[in-house]
Amino acid sequence: MIKPIGSDELQPRFVYDSEKHHQLMKEAETLPSVLISSQAAGNAVMMGAGYFNPLKGFMNVTDAMGAAENMTLSDGSFFPVPVMCLLENTDAIGDAKRIALRDPNVEGNPVLAIMDVENIETVTDEQMATMTNKVYGTDDTEHPGVAAFNSQGKIAVSGPIDVLHFSYFQDDFPDTFRTAVEIRNEIAERGWKKVVAFQTRNPMHLAHEELCHMAMDRLGCDGLVIHMLLGKLKKGDIPAPVRDAAIRKMVEVYFPPNSAMVTGYGFDMLYAGPREAVLHAYFRQNMGATHFIVGRDHAGVGDYYGAFDAQTIFDEVPAGALEIEIFKADHTAWSKKLNKVVMMREAPDHTKEDFILLSGTKVREMLGNGEAPPKEFSRPEVAKILIDYYQSL
Repeated sequence: MIKPIGSDELQPRFVYDSEKHHQLMKEAETLPSVLISSQAAGNAVMMGAGYFNPLKGFMNVTDAMGAAENMTLSDGSFFPVPVMCLLENTDAIGDAKRIALRDPNVEGNPVLAIMDVENIETVTDEQMATMTNKVYGTDDTEHPGVAAFNSQGKIAVSGPIDVLHFSYFQDDFPDTFRTAVEIRNEIAERGWKKVVAFQTRNPMHLAHEELCHMAMDRLGCDGLVIHMLLGKLKKGDIPAPVRDAAIRKMVEVYFPPNSAMVTGYGFDMLYAGPREAVLHAYFRQNMGATHFIVGRDHAGVGDYYGAFDAQTIFDEVPAGALEIEIFKADHTAWSKKLNKVVMMREAPDHTKEDFILLSGTKVREMLGNGEAPPKEFSRPEVAKILIDYYQSL
């Protein structure tokens, strides 16, 4: 199986030993505590689950700037984005060397992790601006990722963490949330050698399904991991339980047995386009995938990124930093000429009118009216689940 990044075995930051876990939970109640941001909570969950291996905790400003500017930390290791715990103030911390980090996304704000405080630093406006522009490619506050990153505060608290909970993900999505450790174990149990991962924050229509089949066939993969984002999305995105049900139905009906896993991970979408695509590849290698599908405008939002920027950025990744291979995909759609789904770049004799293309707005309007999109766009079983959701609003 493909090795994790930076170590021979995964080193998840979650405390699995029950006795130690109990001791730390008791200790946490005696420690100064801070309520962290949703983005920081997602980062803690990803470290706990082994996805950010070998990262041990939240970055100091030097490492965060290195990640933003050249995807390299001060020790020379590779990481594509800053992973920070930013606060508006540290009054509750004082000079404490150990603190409890409380979860903003669960009622009662339970302890999510314990941190050994190594540094407390004020991030300058210039540093925030540099990180924002490097990671998001814009400083436009209308960009949801830019807004979220810059709303957390400017005091960076850094140091290694011990994670004690997986936030709401394990409770709300018990059948779908999986750690990188669990996915690696299941890949091994299934006997898969070549595994391609597919990222989604939306239900999968026919074009997505066929893209996965194409990737598996062309790469000679024996397994597909559909890995959906379970964290916070932007307004208008379909809730995770609905997405989950639609994707599971598609796999059940249209994929052979033991060829596809439906899983999810706990993280807030950054909408950082190219830089987020590299992060997605990073943690897919850690979960055991050998290949990763990167499509047109991967992880983007609005018109901030070029259609294939999320593919060309891999040319900037330092040599040897990633072993996972990228399957570079174009937009897929049903060809009226060929009577099947194709990658649009592979049909050079086609015009736009030769494809069945529906805007997201049009699809939502149809579903809301109880009308299924054409079978060339969406499987009827999937459409029914989405119609039920939209008509319940």
